[in-house]
Amino acid sequence: MRCERLSAGDDAASVAREIRAMVPAPESIAPAVAEIIERVRVDGDAAVARYTELYDTAPAPALLVTGAELAAAQRGLDADVRGGLELAIANVGAVARAGLGGDRVVGFDDHQVTLRQAPVRSAAVYVPGGRAPYPSTVVMGVVTALAAGVDEVAVCSPPDRGGELSAVVLGACALAGATRVYRMGGAQAVAALALGTGTVQPVDVIVGPGNLYVQEAKRQLSGRVGIDSFAGPSDLLVIADGGVRGELVALDLLAQAEHGPGTLVVAASTSPGLLALLEARLRAAPDTGAVAALVQVAAAGQALALAQAFAPEHLSLVGAEAEALAPRVTRAGCLFVGAAAGTAFGDYIAGSNHVLPTNGAAAFASTLSVAHFRRSFSEVRIGDASDLARIAAPLARAEGFELHARSMEARIGENDGR
Repeated sequence: MRCERLSAGDDAASVAREIRAMVPAPESIAPAVAEIIERVRVDGDAAVARYTELYDTAPAPALLVTGAELAAAQRGLDADVRGGLELAIANVGAVARAGLGGDRVVGFDDHQVTLRQAPVRSAAVYVPGGRAPYPSTVVMGVVTALAAGVDEVAVCSPPDRGGELSAVVLGACALAGATRVYRMGGAQAVAALALGTGTVQPVDVIVGPGNLYVQEAKRQLSGRVGIDSFAGPSDLLVIADGGVRGELVALDLLAQAEHGPGTLVVAASTSPGLLALLEARLRAAPDTGAVAALVQVAAAGQALALAQAFAPEHLSLVGAEAEALAPRVTRAGCLFVGAAAGTAFGDYIAGSNHVLPTNGAAAFASTLSVAHFRRSFSEVRIGDASDLARIAAPLARAEGFELHARSMEARIGENDGR
């Protein structure tokens, strides 16, 4: 594995940019994705089949997975795998439901505004394929959408060379409660879910990780459907004290490196000995295409500044001094505190969601949650509109909207609250 040694100076943002630059930005695929979207818009199922044969398998399989196929996959799950999925479903559901909030009323003298939420009608979860099956992503997306109150939750995933989806992915779909499952992947799948085809029902929101084509398609279609965020290659930053078990830190870095090319794994420590141990362990590991950076810092505060500038997808704090930084962290997709809290637990079973903002987007984007599947809107009720009208009408006229002003003034003296 490629492994670089760095020293953190006073400019944390510069070091963060240097680390990010270790993974070169991909060439623009926007025109190619735009062409795929247009072909799906025009040709529907036929375009999805054509791109499936081009990128996944030929001949293209039936898009829609039947209920009988899902039931059979659920029955065929290994008992231990099923047990893990069932606990993951329970834990992710409990955390997701904790994010739900009720209506809130703000009262004034003569009127009130109620802040309300409502779930979208339908959503889809993109589950990557290719390198490995991801039943855990099924759980993260489907369970969270259902907890938000979504009526219809579809799953799509690219078929393998034999034209099938992984049995464990199908079993997870059945256990988690997916409404529909499609054998399709790539930008064409996102386009089909956003636009609708003869077979694929359009949805209101599309979430989930995927390759660059998937994420670019989500970006281009974000004006038509809701999306979570641009979920690209994984990254992890570990801040560790010198006295911690280096093997645990190395395993966490190597675990995230399993995600393959484009993945960034970073460790920052005041301990040269720990960094040397990690370097030896990482350099000896099989090359997955991931890139590692080991950063020498002078103090814990310098490591925190780096973390805030880097805005990692995963941030792990290990050791008493590092763990004391937790209350000051504001920029991370998910924060893991303590040696026992390995990041892999968050990927599967802890209950936190593993669909996280990447590539520094944790500076402004959030973990997948019920909020991605719910709309916020206001409900306004006014009793006596007289005072509000007298005060607001001059503002409307200042903006050049005479009829706005008259509309409000016409209600002076009206006191029916309608």
